[in-house]
Amino acid sequence: MSRIGPRFEALRKEGRAGLVTYVMAGDPDAATTARILAGLPAAGADVIELGMPFSDPMADGPAIQASGLRALAGGMTLKGTLELVRGFRKTDDATPIVLMGYFNVLFSYGIESFMCDARAVGADGLIIVDLPPEESGEAAPQAAAHGLDFIRLATPTSDDRRLPRILEGASGFLYYVSILGITGTRSVDDKAVREAMARIRRHTTMPVAVGFGIKTPEAAAAIARDADAAVVGSAIVQAVADTLDASGKATGATVDRVLGLVRDLAAGVRGARGG
Repeated sequence: MSRIGPRFEALRKEGRAGLVTYVMAGDPDAATTARILAGLPAAGADVIELGMPFSDPMADGPAIQASGLRALAGGMTLKGTLELVRGFRKTDDATPIVLMGYFNVLFSYGIESFMCDARAVGADGLIIVDLPPEESGEAAPQAAAHGLDFIRLATPTSDDRRLPRILEGASGFLYYVSILGITGTRSVDDKAVREAMARIRRHTTMPVAVGFGIKTPEAAAAIARDADAAVVGSAIVQAVADTLDASGKATGATVDRVLGLVRDLAAGVRGARGG
């Protein structure tokens, strides 16, 4: 069974929102990613999104694009990404891991083979950014058949007519993209998110995680007052980039900088509702 549902139920019982953290597999190298992954739960990450590097990430802004290119240049592959999950599971069998990326990566690997292998290493769910409901007829059923949550995305333009179609066949949580455009380029508007949450919850009881545009502990806290989770990605991969040496290699500060940022974000999220 996926770990995602039980994690959100535990958060509900605690009376707080969760923190979802995004890291790119292999940025800047596999060993550094493994160390970051291992430290994220203790730093306060409730769910981990692990990016699958792709050469043409059309929904991502400069920070995540650069992160993926560093990972690919360092030799990261989809098999390598799955091995990072396998390694993480040797010491952590509780924290949900969601693999996030683009359909070309899965298609090249083989959809059924990917679903089988992802579940075998301990992944819990998938976010395929460029796969709308109308085009997910093969991937979504395969994910369900292998016990993986298929997490769909909604946006500010997903109106009351569109939302039911998005939610059909979705599981785990709904990822609400809080801004129009690519990741990491604009700041989130918490008032607009509050209004969106009220509208979305007329259609589903599924947990809603809000991402895109959340860069600071204060912004994460503002979102966590209304959403079930705040998702932070660009700020985390930028923290990696800011600590690399002139040749693009990790330094002694890389892992500590990322985990320090996550601790600050987690503190914001956990204190958002007075906890």
